[in-house]
Amino acid sequence: MTADPPPNVGGPDESPRGQGYRWPAEWAPHEATLLAWPHDETTFPSGVEHAERAFAHFAAAISQGETVHLCVADEAMAERAMPLLEDAGGQDIELHLIETADVWFRDYGPITVARGEGAQRERLAIDFTFNAWGGKYEELLADDTIPVRIQPALGLPLISTDLVLEGGSIDGDGEGTLLTTEQCLLHENRNGDLSRDDIAEALSMFLGVEKVLWLGDGIDGDDTDGHIDDITRFVAPGKVVTAMQPDPKDPDHKALKANFRRLQKMRDAQNRRIEIIELPMPEPLVSAAGQRLPASYANFYVCNAAVCVPVFGGAEDGRALEILGACFPGRDVVPIRSEHLVEGLGSLHCVSQQVPR
Repeated sequence: MTADPPPNVGGPDESPRGQGYRWPAEWAPHEATLLAWPHDETTFPSGVEHAERAFAHFAAAISQGETVHLCVADEAMAERAMPLLEDAGGQDIELHLIETADVWFRDYGPITVARGEGAQRERLAIDFTFNAWGGKYEELLADDTIPVRIQPALGLPLISTDLVLEGGSIDGDGEGTLLTTEQCLLHENRNGDLSRDDIAEALSMFLGVEKVLWLGDGIDGDDTDGHIDDITRFVAPGKVVTAMQPDPKDPDHKALKANFRRLQKMRDAQNRRIEIIELPMPEPLVSAAGQRLPASYANFYVCNAAVCVPVFGGAEDGRALEILGACFPGRDVVPIRSEHLVEGLGSLHCVSQQVPR
């Protein structure tokens, strides 16, 4: 497939927004999901094999309704992955020999915007700069090249920008509203020379959003400096789920309560008040080294066939599944045991990136 030339983004009218592109909501139909097979023993200290099994079930669930593009480093990794994927019921899975430093496709993968409908629909992949969450992990900086390397498999035009942005730091409703956090996007280790207004304008130019809603801090144990996909997510235009921690002794209590209060005062790009659904937090998880892990039910992923929800074997799993199931009628709710994935300080949403149909 031959991609059209990428648009010039030399000015506002030539930006993706100026050309009519907009970032679709995650629940809009997908053509595919992008994944990378887990392999780093440092990321998953209790054993990569545990993370692989969880990952295989996740990939298989996605593949029931769309293509999965799965990056593997080499033939040996492909031979290891395929039996696990087949045992989990995987169907439409395409392997690509593309080596990744780690598994976090949400943050380093391309973000795809679209314009038009039906046969006239056009898509554009955007390669934001990935700096390994503010330069925390030098060995993972190589994944900044993944959008360019996966582009031939997608067959989409691709443009690049030096704006530092991870996909897990933003969430959109598909109707012009974007959620993010001050802790992450205003952190000096991302775009330290840009103001709040500068960043909001850049998000608008590249993603076609009309209004940016700013929450405060993320959850304890999150090394991404407060990604939104662990705390508050759109489930429909004008409607969010937001994580709450009722225990005042828990370190997440204050930040999540403050975010809830902000949401109560917000209106979206269509001037609607935000409808808020409270989502429980799982019981605290701690690594073998004594580190608090960023376990959150808000790190779910919406694919064509299902909403895949991380669960951790705790008392709140059932309530979280019930709440999210009610938010997405017509989709199966698929629980994925994720205590081994979250050892890597991320979960289902963190490892996946959608390609809109």
